[in-house]
Amino acid sequence: MAEYKVFFKKSVWKDFESIPKSNLKKILKAIESLGKDPRPPGCRKLSGQERYRFRQGRYRIIYSIQDDELTVWVVKVGHRKDVYR
Repeated sequence: MAEYKVFFKKSVWKDFESIPKSNLKKILKAIESLGKDPRPPGCRKLSGQERYRFRQGRYRIIYSIQDDELTVWVVKVGHRKDVYR
């Protein structure tokens, strides 16, 4: 399987500021793994959207996949109570 490139929407950097460092390390490791397997076990497609979500503890990573370009775009990262708003 080919390696996907991972890109971040500009607003994701702002999302990172509100996440504690201990959780942020785990989240970044999970995002890095999306380059190897963009549809890992446990990821779910969001209904009515072309986006997926991946759980990392109490946080969610929302991303989209472009298979034709081999890219993953991380759209939002946040606490599960806020991320879907």
